[in-house]
Parts: sequence; structure tokens; C-alpha cells
Amino acid sequence: MTSSHADVSRRSASMPFKRFAAVTVGFAAMLAAQAAFSFGFEDVAEQAKTLSQRGYNAPQSNLSDPLSKLQYQDYAKISFKKDHAVWADQNLPFTLSFFHEGMHYNTPIKVNTINGEDVKAVKYSPDDFNFGDLKIDPEALKNLGFAGFKINYPINSERKEEVMVFLGASYFRVVGKGQRYGLSGRGLAIDTALSSGEEFPRFKEFWVVRPEPDDKYLTIYALLDSPSATGAYRYILRPGDDAVVDVQSQIYLRREVTKLGIAPLTSMFLYGPNQPSPSVNYRPAIHDSNGLAVNASEGDWVWRPLVNPKKLAVNSFQANNPRGFGLLQRSHNFRDYQDLDDRYDLRPSAWIEPQNGWGEGQVELVEIPTPNETNDNIVSFWRPTTSLQPGQPIDFNYRINWTTNEAKFHNPDLAWVTQTLRSRGEIKKTNLVREPDGTTSFVLDFVGPGLKALAPDANVTADISMGDNGELVSSNVERNPVFGGYRLELRMKPKDPAKPIDTRAFLKDGQGQRLSETWSNMLPSDA
Repeated sequence: MTSSHADVSRRSASMPFKRFAAVTVGFAAMLAAQAAFSFGFEDVAEQAKTLSQRGYNAPQSNLSDPLSKLQYQDYAKISFKKDHAVWADQNLPFTLSFFHEGMHYNTPIKVNTINGEDVKAVKYSPDDFNFGDLKIDPEALKNLGFAGFKINYPINSERKEEVMVFLGASYFRVVGKGQRYGLSGRGLAIDTALSSGEEFPRFKEFWVVRPEPDDKYLTIYALLDSPSATGAYRYILRPGDDAVVDVQSQIYLRREVTKLGIAPLTSMFLYGPNQPSPSVNYRPAIHDSNGLAVNASEGDWVWRPLVNPKKLAVNSFQANNPRGFGLLQRSHNFRDYQDLDDRYDLRPSAWIEPQNGWGEGQVELVEIPTPNETNDNIVSFWRPTTSLQPGQPIDFNYRINWTTNEAKFHNPDLAWVTQTLRSRGEIKKTNLVREPDGTTSFVLDFVGPGLKALAPDANVTADISMGDNGELVSSNVERNPVFGGYRLELRMKPKDPAKPIDTRAFLKDGQGQRLSETWSNMLPSDA
């Protein structure tokens, strides 16, 4: 495991006739263009439905040596020639370039372009690639295909560069202005973290709509296939300071699925201030995301710091018809990472906003042990409670915001946790001496406009609850003048060191009114 909408403006009824006529003509032209546009989401959905009624045909590898045995450093030497990109010679805002098959990317995908009524397959040719110093005979590659593709757009300058990538199974990554690739989105997750093993659906075919010269968005259709499900997807990409991807999906199950993960996100967490590195490292944190945020309903917010557990951990958060959830990188300060190469401070968060009713369910978080940062070990998704029936279309539509401005997706009336710090617990013996007492200490800093506006003598306290295995030893809330918020310090110890401790805490005022989101934390066991 490692993980269209149209804006309609209201117009005045007193609009002059000539202007109204112009609008009418424009609307008629739009309808005519739509009529000429013969391929769309319904066509992919029909393919998904038909495919679901057949037995599953697993894709077969078409790679032979030496491509199949390439190590990452050699595979990275293969690059697509920029001047061979689709639409490179047409002065359009977007272009497409491609990944070559190789390494474990051993089954080709199909990529088509749509231009009005014209649907045309993009043909693979080894002449489109540079192979560096690899000793590969181009004549032996003519029956291969593409492993994935890149969408290029002038996001940071006039030069086009990658803003979205589809590569491997149903994985994709997106960046906004000034960002670096971090966590990934996925089309669908099936049976994640079950003992029976996870199933990885794959996008087998794509259709990309040729943009107009002044378009700020790009439309991509995708057909998903797996032993248990098929699906039709439409992605509308809008690059910008924050990238936005609108997703329309229609899923068909071939069989009942034990665990169906909707809008899955996959990320990496190695260590951070809430779980310091077990060995000395100059980098204070290594992670693509440091927490899961869930807005289960209006005003109901949960923040769960991520951990790298010693054994598989699965947690669920009730979320009927969720308003939003996501894996976030809440700190974008270089000093918190100190890594000039990987620039974790530039990794975006991904925030999911459902666009239709999803029904009863929960957001699930899966955390997997990992010894290094090369493995994605964090997965989150929404899981329906009700059993979904095979053969029936299942629609899940949502928006993904790829952002480094996480606060704009938070309830402004509630403070949020800006950092979680962990250390061994200590008891003060004198003004100069502290001694460890066998507890674990957490320090939480809450910030937000509401806290900053409180009077200096405001009575701010914490509501803290411990799981069955935790004992709260002490807690304290005090104003943090540096951050303009409040700091909660708490010490805890386990009843059974072989089991984790689950803790929930939030700030409240003197009248018992909630002031912050809920900090929901799991302290891994010593086992």
C-alpha cells in the first residue's frame, strides 16, 4: 500500500434587449458545441457498466529485460522529450507528456485525446523518449506503451511544468503554485488493511479533452477496472495558487466488497515533534502529512496527529454525510524540517469536499509501520456503512483542494492545533531540577481568531477524556503570548504498556462553550 460544473450568473430582468440577444446566441452556441462534443462521462460510465458484467481480465506484463529489472535510479534516466508533448505546437495552455514503462510499471495504459467529435489514441513511440546512458535497443520497444502521463501548465512562470501526474494503479498527484509533490490521491481503495489483502484498482484508459487557447481548466476521463469493481471518472483540473480537482465518479461492483474506500488519500509519516525520531537526525520532522482533519458535520471538527506505529493501526471517525476531510501538512515553515533537498515544507495538503450526499459512514485512517521515508504508510478514505449492491451504479462526487493554506478550510469560529509536541513526562522537584516520572507528556498549541480575541483574564480550560488504557496524571492550560493562542500540557501513563492510549481534548470557556477543534490522539504502545 504504499494510498464540470458551470458557473451560472444571475442576470437582471431589465437587461437591454441587445445584450439579452447576445447572451441567447452565446447560450445557443454553447449548446451546439455540446452537441458536437460526442464523447463524455456517460460514454465512460457505459463502458464501466458493460465491463462490470464480464469476468475480470488481469493485465499482463509486456516488459522484458532489461526494462523489467531497472532500479529506480536507472528508470529515472528515461525522460519524455518536451518538444514531443501532445499539443506542444498548438499554443494551448496545457500539454501532455508521458512515462515510459519500466521497473514495476509493467502494464501499459491507453490515452486518447478528444477534439470535438474526434477521439484519437495517442500512439507510443520510443522516438519520443531519451534513454540517457541506458543500453536499450529502441527496436525492441515498439510494442510497448505508456506507464502513465503528466499534465503540464505554466503554473510558476511562462514555462510549462508538471501540475498533475497519473502513474501506477489509480494514483495521481497534484501541485499548486510553488508546491512540491507530496501525498497522492487514488480513484478507489478496496479492502485496505484487511488480512485478506488489499486490492488495487487501476485506471486502464484515459480520455483528455483538448483545451481552448484561453481555458484555465482541463478535463480528463478515466476508466477504472479491478477484480471487484469498475468505475467511470471525470477529473476537472484547475491549476492555481491552490490546485482544485473536481471529481465525478460512478462505480459498479462485480461482487460485494468488505471495505470500499471513497476518495482515498495516501501519504507518508516517518516522524515529527509528536513522535520524535528514534535516532539522532538534524531534521526535526520527515513527513508529507502530519495529521488527519475531519469535519463530520457543521461545527464538528477533529484533528488526529499521524504516527508511525510499531504495528498496523486502524482508526475510524464517524462521519455521516461528511462535510470534509483530508490529510494535512499543517506546518509550511522550513525551520520545522530543515531539508533543502526534499522540501517537506512545500508539500501540499489535500482536502476532500463531498459534492453530493454520501450517506452513513466513517472516515478511516490506516497507519502502517515504515523504517524510512521511501514508503507511503498512511491511507485515509471515507467508508460507507451500508452494504452496496453489485450491478447498481454508485455515485460519489467530490472536490479535492491541494493547498498550503489549510486555515481557509477550517471553521473560523474554532481554534485549531498548530503543533503537537511530545516528550517524556517530568515532575518538578525544584525550580532548577525536573525528574522523569514514567509518564508521557504532550504539549498542544491552539491558535485561531477566537482565542486571540479573548480577554486576558478569560477562563479557558480543557475537556480531556482518556481511553480505557490511559490515566491522566496532570493537565494545565495557559495563554501562549508567542502564538497568540493557548497551550495545553497534559501528562499520561498507560495501564498496560503493551496497548496504545487514545486521548481526546478540546478547549472551552468558563460557560462550557467549545473554543477549539477536538485533538484526537493515539499514543502507540511499547510493544
